Amino acid sequence: MIYFIGGPPKCGKTTLAKKLSKKYKIPWVSSDTLQVVAAKYISKYAKNEIYKKLYPHNNLKGKNNDETYNLATPKKIAKNYIKQAKASEDAIDMFTICEITDGNDYIVEGYHVTPRLVYKLQKKYGKKNFKIIFLGKFDEKKFVKDVKKSSTPNDWILKKTKQEETFYKIANMITYYSGYFEKEAKKYKYTIYNMDKKFNEKIKQAMKYLID
Repeated sequence: MIYFIGGPPKCGKTTLAKKLSKKYKIPWVSSDTLQVVAAKYISKYAKNEIYKKLYPHNNLKGKNNDETYNLATPKKIAKNYIKQAKASEDAIDMFTICEITDGNDYIVEGYHVTPRLVYKLQKKYGKKNFKIIFLGKFDEKKFVKDVKKSSTPNDWILKKTKQEETFYKIANMITYYSGYFEKEAKKYKYTIYNMDKKFNEKIKQAMKYLID
């Protein structure tokens, strides 16, 4: 069984994957890792202009979040994430079919796991091989309040953000991106959890949803 957990950054995907993995002894991988492998390969054989089109967010990044969010709007950054997700689809596809063929259970989590991709893989390899859930956050003010309390080691928002307005720009990006996932999940008839409130309780519900 392949357990897919998708959604924007900072919505609980890794937390859910780790807890699910620990409780049920199922290995997990972040789609960020698969992107790094794919991007490394592409960088060797594709022209630089093509590489930049495939990975626009990676090429936009400033030295910190304040700089990055001055280079582009939150909406533009979310759209760059969406483009990068598409560039990693083949890597996720290949990883998925290898684990299915070997009869392994595996958790794959990340923003690259989109409703459109999951739908395509279900049609290709059969619904019986997948359990799917998406997570999102839609309340900007609560996002900013919660992220400042984050205990995540080397949290990329806290570590690289100094300006107060940048926290809200990031929150705006996350909520816009969550809206995209919500719309796509509805289109393909997948479940998406709003993680704004009762986070720990929602994580437990999501685990039960995936395992039952």
